[in-house]
Amino acid sequence: MAIIMMLLATSNQLEVWHVYIAVSLSSLCTGFQWPAYIAAIAQIVPKQHLSRANGMVQISRAVARILGPTIAGFMVQSIGIRGVLLLDFCTYSAGIITLLAIHFPVLKTTTTQTVAQKTASLAQVWNEAISGWNYVAERAGLLRLILFTGVIYLTEGVVQVVFWPLVLSFGTSSELGIVLSISGCGMLFGSIAVSAWGGRLGRRVYGILFFVGLQGLCLCLGGFKASIFVAAIGGFGYLFAQPIIISSNQTIWQCKIPINLQGRIFALQSLIERSAMISTQLTIGPLVDRLFEPMMAENGLLADSLGKLIGVGPGRGIALLLILLGMLNIGASITAYRTPRLRQVEKELPDAIASNVVSG
Repeated sequence: MAIIMMLLATSNQLEVWHVYIAVSLSSLCTGFQWPAYIAAIAQIVPKQHLSRANGMVQISRAVARILGPTIAGFMVQSIGIRGVLLLDFCTYSAGIITLLAIHFPVLKTTTTQTVAQKTASLAQVWNEAISGWNYVAERAGLLRLILFTGVIYLTEGVVQVVFWPLVLSFGTSSELGIVLSISGCGMLFGSIAVSAWGGRLGRRVYGILFFVGLQGLCLCLGGFKASIFVAAIGGFGYLFAQPIIISSNQTIWQCKIPINLQGRIFALQSLIERSAMISTQLTIGPLVDRLFEPMMAENGLLADSLGKLIGVGPGRGIALLLILLGMLNIGASITAYRTPRLRQVEKELPDAIASNVVSG
């Protein structure tokens, strides 16, 4: 796709609708690639180092988040969009070569399958698609864990939409850049921390619950006062916790799910994540404009009550929303901790990956 876009740009035939198609196809491929990528980690990394490996993945994402926009802007000015597309193609080629050089272990398979059973059909494809969900649904701890992480994705979708307008309601674009840079550093430091820590100090689920609660506190802090300093601290803390939560969650699933089901279950997780984020991103804008901002206007419904605590005027409706989201995260963490099947998920379910991978 990158080489096609480069050829279109070189021939001056690149149109906006070409970009739409390319982005759509890229997203479609990512939907297949990411679950397979996460499942592959469990095949080539020893179980005791999974947390570190997942942390290293988060480091790469954090570095891309911090340096990507700056490098992209510099490259567009220096080598042009055609050069950027060519470089993009080269990075894909390097990735494919690296993948081909990796040795994946042979998975144990049953020998009782007949040719008819292996023949693909619509019914079989459907059964394989829902087998991942059935595996999760039969295990109460995993089912509660995946529902709990749905709250995280919902919160993240809202924050991605409203954080920029919140900062711009009391700061300049330059100050927004500073806040985003500091926040991105939080994600980098969190990724480094989980890579060094490796989840050795206790159950990973406790780390998930603690840092989701920490994210809730950061959201409450960020919405409480219209301040660049407060927004930067809140963004730093929120993104510092994110890679620790993601890495710990992925490691639990990689350890507890058989290799042959991991791709399907990670695809299910991705479906829940994307659905929660997309639904919130589509609805939160009108909700803020028509409900929260009017309530926190100077003569709004809550101006004489909550307005005395967090202020009134532009952006204070978003601040109220962030505070409510923070309280939701804290409440969800407390509820999850008080749910024994979720709290004990690592203890109750045996590890499933050691017996599914053999060398050769």
